[in-house]
Parts: sequence; structure tokens; C-alpha cells
Amino acid sequence: MSTTTVPPGREREAPPRRPGRAHKSERAKAEARLGWYLAGPAFAVMLLVTAYPILQATYDSLFDYRLTDPKNRSFVGLNNYLVVLTDAVWWQAVGVTVFITVVTVAVELVLGFALALVMARAIRAVRPWVRTAILIPYAIITVVSAFAWRYAFAIDSGFVNQWFAWVPGISQDTDWFGSFHGSITVICLSEIWKTTPFISLLLLAGLAQVPDSLQEAAKVDGATWAQRLWRVTIPNMKAAIMVALLFRTLDAFRVFDNVYIMTQGSAHTETVSFLAYRQTISRLEIGLGSAISVLLFLCVVLICVVFIRLFRVDLSQARGE
Repeated sequence: MSTTTVPPGREREAPPRRPGRAHKSERAKAEARLGWYLAGPAFAVMLLVTAYPILQATYDSLFDYRLTDPKNRSFVGLNNYLVVLTDAVWWQAVGVTVFITVVTVAVELVLGFALALVMARAIRAVRPWVRTAILIPYAIITVVSAFAWRYAFAIDSGFVNQWFAWVPGISQDTDWFGSFHGSITVICLSEIWKTTPFISLLLLAGLAQVPDSLQEAAKVDGATWAQRLWRVTIPNMKAAIMVALLFRTLDAFRVFDNVYIMTQGSAHTETVSFLAYRQTISRLEIGLGSAISVLLFLCVVLICVVFIRLFRVDLSQARGE
């Protein structure tokens, strides 16, 4: 057996280790374990609570099943999904849902960021009062909020037409819920008013993670307020913005309460959640309603995947590692 002699000074050296790699790995493992300890029980309970309805809805969607005629239950496979996806009502509901989601989330992101800046820069003495006042709409139950907005814009008992009659296009006889544009406007306004504080609360937490040293360095370099906002503040809030957008988008895509209270789906304001309710509860079409519910669940999963792939946030980098 031959051996290879390595010339003096040419000994093979081990590849250099990246500084802090072992420390980072141990820290990541410790944080992962702590995360599972803290979130594990809640995750297990949520899984038990949600797994059965999802599996049951998936199972029911494979049958032609009506509660008015439970004995004539027959297996139809994916036919319910074919019926839903080839129906114009489904795509109209998807369009309305996407419109409400895009408009409300976009406006809430801008307003929420502005409110987060106000809460972060408020005088220390009044800061708790400012934050409490901003969060009041989010503390109100959605159904109560929807009733309040419906009465405010009602043609007979509302005060909006009286107060804003001087605005072009608004008069004492304006029927907000008689047309698609009026109804969708009120629905979007109520959603924005109700959930903007939630966005501002998440973005306020993101603002707290921006190091003051970076802001001071940018000021020394002569950066204006707008330049510091776009090049320092927002890039360091990428993780918080992603979380806020993801949570709010998922919530907005499942909008139901405001549509149910204000319009009952009339004036072409039917959303996907309301369509599932109408098929399952009103018409007792368990098979078709379950298929719509499963499709809604798949849309929510798709939104999660798109957001995570689109933002590609490195949480370890966001923590400053």
C-alpha cells in the first residue's frame, strides 16, 4: 500500500469556519425549541379544532348531499368543484372578494403606517391615551360595527346624507345600498375603519425594531425625512410589514360580517364566504357549500405561499444576526 507524502508547508488545512456560525446554530435551535414549547399547546388545540371541519368539508364536497333529502346522498367525486368553477356566480364572488381585499389592505397599510408613526412619536405623557384612542375601533365587535355603519348610511335613519349633502354626488335621497358602487364603498370604509388599528399595532412593533443609530447616521449624512423613511425605516421593517399584510389579507379575503349585515349579498356584493354561507345554510346544499369552503381554504393557502415567496424575509437577518 502506497502512501502520499505531503511536502513540508503544504499540509492540507481545514476549511475556515464562518465566524459565529456555531453560535448562530445553537441560538437558532434554542429559539426553535422555545417556540415549540410556547406555541405547541395552542397549535395542538387549533389543529384539533380545525382539522375535523376541514376534513369533514372535504369529504362532504365529494357527495351530492342536501339536508332536505338526506337519504338520496350520492357520491359524485369532483363534480361539485366542476359545477362551482364553471359557474359565473363563483367568479363574480371571487372578483368582489379580491377587490375588497386589495382596496382595504392597501388603504389600511398607508393609514396604519401613518398612525404607527404618530403613536411612536407622541409625547410620552399622552402616548398611552393616543394608542388607546386609535385602538378603540378594533376593540368593537365586527357585527356591532357593521350595524352602526349600516344605520349611518341608511336612506331613512342615517346621518351621512344629511351631513355630507354638500359633497357632489351625495344628497338627502342617496341610496348607498341600492347600487354596487355605493354598497361596496360602505363595506370597504367599514373594513378600513375597523381593522386599520390592527395594522398600525403590528407596524408600531416593527418601528420599535429599527435601530436609532441608523436614523442618526442618516441624519448626519444629510438624508431628508423622506429619504430616511424609504432607505432606512421601511427596509428594516420588512418582516413586520410582511406579517401585517399577510394577516390582514387572509382576514380580508374571508370577509363575511359586513356583507351579511349591510347587503345580504344584494347589488352584486356577494363574497366567497357569503356564497358558501348561502349554499350551505340558506339552500342546504351541503355538497356544493362544502366545495366552496374547500376552494376558499385553498385560496387562503395560496395567498400564504405567494406572500412568503414574494417577500422572502430572512427573520434571522431581521433580528440582526
